[in-house]
Amino acid sequence: MSNSDLFKKHIAIPQDHGSWVFILSPLLIGVFAGNSFSYATFDLIVAAMAAFMLRQPATALVKILSKRRSRDEFAAAIFWMAIYGLIALLALIALILKGFGYIAYLAVPGVPVFAWHLWLVSKREERRQVNIELIATGVLSLSAPAAYWVGVGNYDPYGWWLWLLVWFQTAASIVYAYLRLSQREQAEGPDRSGQWKMEWRAALYTSFNLASVLTLSLLAVLPGLLFIPYLVQWTETMWGITHPATGWKPTRIGIRQLIVSILWTALFIVFWR
Repeated sequence: MSNSDLFKKHIAIPQDHGSWVFILSPLLIGVFAGNSFSYATFDLIVAAMAAFMLRQPATALVKILSKRRSRDEFAAAIFWMAIYGLIALLALIALILKGFGYIAYLAVPGVPVFAWHLWLVSKREERRQVNIELIATGVLSLSAPAAYWVGVGNYDPYGWWLWLLVWFQTAASIVYAYLRLSQREQAEGPDRSGQWKMEWRAALYTSFNLASVLTLSLLAVLPGLLFIPYLVQWTETMWGITHPATGWKPTRIGIRQLIVSILWTALFIVFWR
């Protein structure tokens, strides 16, 4: 067996590039909120990224066993699952030795969600599953409080706010992305009433997020200007409602979504502090 049989990019690295923001954003937010970077922080980042990367070869393996891919890729899938699994395990052991063993409990919700995803893959039903994507991003968003707790050096209930705030934003982002993808398939933009009927869910998610964070900011539960990144996302959604992505290429939609997500993450970090 040659190295080329094992080092297959589409087996080793997630090909859905938009998904990277759903792990990197909460990690960055948690690290900056914790206001500290230590060896334990590095271990957490390694563990989280290895677990995230594990999905790609595991999905490929299920496709191979379901006869959706060639058996020639079987060895590569097993190889990368072993590599990522080992890295995640070693990083987790390092966290436990540093006194952060409780962080491992955050991985528990990910097990059934991951199993659900693989089951859908085996049934060829993994595409356009918005609900499981919303739940999966909730699991990924747990990396925000994890990084925060490692940064401050102990468990702090305030970290759960980070989880909810990040999850609600990513959920709104996913719903909006599906909206834009559905818009591009229309030959002509819908009329005004049709727009709101089709796009109410995206408007509801971002409006709820903005109103909730603004209220909690005014009550001094959250930092006073934290509503600003949510205002940016809300504005983008309202713009998308009035400017349908008719005829847009998926790449154009993805790049715009990525820019908004990066801007939201940067503003969140700034105003959380």
